Amino acid sequence: MNTRIINNIFYTFLFYVLITNLVSCGSPDSEDGNTETQEIIPEEPVEITQTDCPVGYNFELQKPAEEIDITKWELKWEDEFNYDDSQLETNWTSQNGASGTLCSRWRENAVVKDGVLELKAKKEQRGGQDWTCGNIWTKETFGYGYYECKYKYAGASGTNNSFWLFPRAKSINGTELICELDVNEGHYPNEVNTNRHHWENGKTENTQLAYAEGLSPGYAHSFNTPVKTKRIRFSSKNSSHFHIKEFRVYEPNLDCYPTNILSASADTSISGLNNLAKSTDVSITASGVYSSDFKVSAVADGSTSTGWVSQKSGEKWLEFNWTSEKNIGHIQFINGWQNASNWTAMISDYKIEAFVDGEWIELASYDVKTDYDFSQDYHLYGMDWSATDIKFYFDNKLIRTIPNSLCDAELNIFLSLAILDHAGEVTDAIDGTSMKIDFVKYYQKK
Repeated sequence: MNTRIINNIFYTFLFYVLITNLVSCGSPDSEDGNTETQEIIPEEPVEITQTDCPVGYNFELQKPAEEIDITKWELKWEDEFNYDDSQLETNWTSQNGASGTLCSRWRENAVVKDGVLELKAKKEQRGGQDWTCGNIWTKETFGYGYYECKYKYAGASGTNNSFWLFPRAKSINGTELICELDVNEGHYPNEVNTNRHHWENGKTENTQLAYAEGLSPGYAHSFNTPVKTKRIRFSSKNSSHFHIKEFRVYEPNLDCYPTNILSASADTSISGLNNLAKSTDVSITASGVYSSDFKVSAVADGSTSTGWVSQKSGEKWLEFNWTSEKNIGHIQFINGWQNASNWTAMISDYKIEAFVDGEWIELASYDVKTDYDFSQDYHLYGMDWSATDIKFYFDNKLIRTIPNSLCDAELNIFLSLAILDHAGEVTDAIDGTSMKIDFVKYYQKK
């Protein structure tokens, strides 16, 4: 047999072996009988949870630290109301008639009993007005010195609980410049308002500044177990209109959430954040607006200089609705009105809810009246009036200082309860409430 024939036989045999092996590898008669392709099981999506994030926090405003040292002052005049009601006229004169507020004011509404002067609010038509209250002023006038009054607020919105100084014998409509010093125009439940007016020809500047303990411009809440929902609702019973500048609803995030709630760049301050309030499938509705200048959509526009302002009265709420279910790990919002470093018009209460399994469940809430209800506890309101400065105090702590160059004439001390629209919603809850005064005192420097 020649070499060519041998080579042909060899290559033919080799080809046969290769073909046989290839067929047997894919044959149902293969040794292990396993002809199925290995199944690839997709990984389950990882649900992000966070257990180390702060559950609840808020932006803390700076608290007053400087205190009045009363030992440096000498008591010159006081009234502790430790006498019969008939003796009130010894030191005080009472208004009897209509006023520029929503109530007329009468001696019968100023009652001394058990060492306390009550200025009572009543729903009754008198003096051409639907409400009556009490308003009294000292027969004596006073100049530079330290003034303090200890009292409780009337326990209803719409009441103006005032301790102030004004020259009763003069008119704000005259050509002579006269001063009004408002130690406190208190609004329920816990707002302290200080002011100074320079009245002339019936006009004045307005330097009112509010101070309120227990409130914050920014609140935040984390949920260690993410909330699955299509709807989030924010509501408040705040007595007047309020501002919501930004409302953020974040998906769960391993690196937690912005701690500087007031920052305009909060959404980009931490990696992985997804603010669902800005989702393309969200709709935002509200109970109303204070005016057409304030858009509901502004609560999620990324700007802290714009915002939604609620209507003045009635139920106030915001609602976020998504077309698909969302996982929510955190909610935070900014409220109030900022003027430089001062914040005013902050809400007194709120509730955040999610719609789950056909019902609203509460996620977080706050009510300042739980710990800061000035109708339940007495507080001290003070003012140091000098030729150069006017300093305002709350519970002996300095809360405000303004310069003084025009107020030098002696003034009467006023104690007044009034009903005002800008002090909150006026309702029948006012009827029967009262401003309760324990004492008023006047000191001079030793």
